[in-house]
Amino acid sequence: MTRPPAKEDQHRLLRRGRLLETATLSWNAVGVVVLALAAIEARSVALAGFGLDSLIEIGASTVVLWELAGIAHERRQRAMRLIGIAFVGLAVYLAIQSTVVLAIGFHPRHSPLGIAWTGVTAVVMFALAAGKSKTGAALRNPVLSAEGRITMIDSILATAVLIGLVLNASIGWWWADPLAGYVLLYYAVREAREALAH
Repeated sequence: MTRPPAKEDQHRLLRRGRLLETATLSWNAVGVVVLALAAIEARSVALAGFGLDSLIEIGASTVVLWELAGIAHERRQRAMRLIGIAFVGLAVYLAIQSTVVLAIGFHPRHSPLGIAWTGVTAVVMFALAAGKSKTGAALRNPVLSAEGRITMIDSILATAVLIGLVLNASIGWWWADPLAGYVLLYYAVREAREALAH
């Protein structure tokens, strides 16, 4: 069993944890705007769903920042419930929208902006997830470690959306966009279940 970090190390690690969460929050705040513009332009279910996911991740980062600041436990539980409800809403939207798009054979447009943003986001979220995992383990903080896993999922989702957008743009596989929506749906249901269990 490893010893808890010394007080100086703990302050340094807490600072790093807050910095990682602030970077995640800031990236997702910009991402919501970029993804909304790209989703409207391309009429893409996957981009809209990923934009809504980014909005939810802003809430998750806020919860962790509260936790790292030592905010009351009840407040954190309430915030986790709200995040869970938001994920349920995202799941319902994705299920309906992706199914309708597939059923009517709707073809989304190409989105160079969406491709660029999701590609960079996949890399950024992977780096942030690794930093949170390492810092959470060193701090022995399960909340930061768990949010690191959520950030890793964000990286996976960005990759799934990117693949759907590239397949649509390069070889005309229009159905890859709603298919990416179903990948997001799977993770939205999983995250909702986990958040509401707290």
